[in-house]
Amino acid sequence: MTGAWALMAWPVILPLLGAVLALLVGRDGVRIVAGVASVATLGAVAVLAWEVATVGALHQDIGGWGAPLGIGWRADGLAVLMMLTVALVGSLISVNALDHLGNREDREYLPLWLFVWCALNALVMSADAFNLYVTLELTTLGAVALIVVRRDLPGLEAGLRYLLFALPGSLCYLLGISLLYGAYAALDMGLLAQRVQPGPVTWMAAALVTVGLCLKTPLFPLHVWLPPTYGGAPTPVTALLSALISKGSYYVLFRMWLEVFAPVLDPEVGQFLGILGAAAVLWGSLLALSQSKLKQVVAYSSVAQIGYMFLVFPMATSGARSGAIYLVVSHAAAKASMFVAVGNIHQAVGITELGSVQGLAYRMPFTFLAMALGGISLIGIPPSGGFIAKWYLLNAAIQTQQWWWGGVLLLGSLLAAAYVFRILRGSFLPLPPGVEVRSIPLGNELAPLALALIALVLGLVPWFPLDLLAVGAAR
Repeated sequence: MTGAWALMAWPVILPLLGAVLALLVGRDGVRIVAGVASVATLGAVAVLAWEVATVGALHQDIGGWGAPLGIGWRADGLAVLMMLTVALVGSLISVNALDHLGNREDREYLPLWLFVWCALNALVMSADAFNLYVTLELTTLGAVALIVVRRDLPGLEAGLRYLLFALPGSLCYLLGISLLYGAYAALDMGLLAQRVQPGPVTWMAAALVTVGLCLKTPLFPLHVWLPPTYGGAPTPVTALLSALISKGSYYVLFRMWLEVFAPVLDPEVGQFLGILGAAAVLWGSLLALSQSKLKQVVAYSSVAQIGYMFLVFPMATSGARSGAIYLVVSHAAAKASMFVAVGNIHQAVGITELGSVQGLAYRMPFTFLAMALGGISLIGIPPSGGFIAKWYLLNAAIQTQQWWWGGVLLLGSLLAAAYVFRILRGSFLPLPPGVEVRSIPLGNELAPLALALIALVLGLVPWFPLDLLAVGAAR
């Protein structure tokens, strides 16, 4: 392998190799294999990120065949920032998951997570539209297997629901890129950006790609599968779905829209996506306020947080792009911390009704500190990654004289504060008599706290991620 090819290949090869070996070893060895593979992959991603930050974006044609015939990988600042997010957030979720799952589930969860990790790393480095489809489908299949890992009825229903909505989304995306290939004889995104022309074929392709990816992300009003799926999946898997797997389809949409379709689409189309994003912020927040189950509050808040990410499309400035991706990263850490904290609460008291948190802040201090810090980032209070992201989006709204998006950001933050406070307010009341609180391992409490601290650190040291985003960014 050449130097660049090795740097880009190892973050994909190592988790795939770990997944295969973890399936082959016995029950006692699966954690060791998965742990070694995780540490090695995290190291490989860190080395690649350092190389990109110091040298610049890397590009490699697989097999030596360049575009338009071959498949290319590109590691720019956006790609490696996403890979770092997947590595850190996914590893911490999985550490917490080990105590939630039984021995059989444990043995199946870890190889499946490593497989999804491999697919996500390949996805964010893919430089052509068809390879994006392939890696996105691998991620989807791995996600379905993770959802049903417990083989119980709620998990099976959630997995089937996820699959039934994901497959039409995949079909729409595939039809869209087929139209592009038929019209322009290219699938490489760099070539497509040069060749696409305004016209019915391009517009139909853009519509199919957008609908398909909005269904998989999902964006309001295509979000109907999300709350019941998140509610039925095992909580560690829900954390992966919300924090990482749903970001894969958004990443593809971000790349396709802003790098391929932007020059040939009318601004009104971006405004339409922004309106749907604003509706998601308001609708998701209001539904989060009306839920009685803790997990559903956090699930519906995901609908709202996804909406913020779509405010980039009507503004489309470099600041808006940075804000949207920063929101993706900070949301991944913050939302993962909240879902993992919900899992801890369920493990401690057996239920996750909002009333069940009463008095638990004194018995599970790290879990509720994580919930509070994660909530701070979702609201956008400084110093948090969520604040930096919303600040960039707010500045973009002012810069482009689209002040109404700033109003959406502010109103959404107020609603987020309301549902986060709703979760936390009862936790500081006295513990009701007769309530049994089972002790949970210290590591389980520290995992969500570490995730929440990542969201906080993103607000304290934003220059490294933002400088990294600028490496190889499309202008």
